[in-house]
Amino acid sequence: MQGKVEICGVNTARLKTLTPKEMDALLLRVQEGDEQAKNALIEGNLRLVLSVIQRFEKRGECPDDLFQVGCIGLIKAISNFDPTKGVRFSTYGVPMIAGEVRRYLRDNSVIRVSRSIRDVAYRVLQCKEALLLKLGREPTLEEISGELSCSVEEISQALDAICAPVSLYDPVYADGSDPLTVMDQVRDHKNTDENWMEHITLQNAFHSLGAREKQILSLRFYDGKTQMEVAQLVGISQAQVSRLEKGAINAMRKSISVS
Repeated sequence: MQGKVEICGVNTARLKTLTPKEMDALLLRVQEGDEQAKNALIEGNLRLVLSVIQRFEKRGECPDDLFQVGCIGLIKAISNFDPTKGVRFSTYGVPMIAGEVRRYLRDNSVIRVSRSIRDVAYRVLQCKEALLLKLGREPTLEEISGELSCSVEEISQALDAICAPVSLYDPVYADGSDPLTVMDQVRDHKNTDENWMEHITLQNAFHSLGAREKQILSLRFYDGKTQMEVAQLVGISQAQVSRLEKGAINAMRKSISVS
């Protein structure tokens, strides 16, 4: 977290770590309702919380707030973890902690998402956590869809809607020189220099036409009307519309070829 040693009054350089045997013993005691074992587990897994919240350090949130939210996720993971499933606690705990942080970021996001989509996303996250505990692995979208009776597309859209936005200037790779940003990996196939030049050329050619020619081309190619419909709207014959249309197109072609 940008070299910060102390978070929420906790010296992160002195955080405790537990051996696998200590973890197993404490988890069994927690299952028996031992509060001291639960506190020891929380203290022994604060490094896990710290490692998870480092994924979100570029979101502009206060590290202290993220750490507290991550600790809530850790407590939930400890309370819901079942040692008999044969799954390592970190495998179960990391998604729980990350899910709690994402929920916090979603609820405090500057981008407002409709209540209905947020409700679907919240149900998906709850279902995902329940299936993670049941299956011992990350559930697929199809499995979540079966549990919630929602389509995969609806679930995917809901999850995408609550994702925090990413800056185009966020670095995605650095090797000691200039970092590679998101913008460097995104290409706009529509608004290229060539397309802009074509658009400007066509626009200039269109503006060089007379008022009636502009009207006819707009009705024909923008509104999608037939020559007969254009003739009725403009008050001339279909033959005249055809002649004016061809003349306007030829004039634009000459203007483009000259430019």
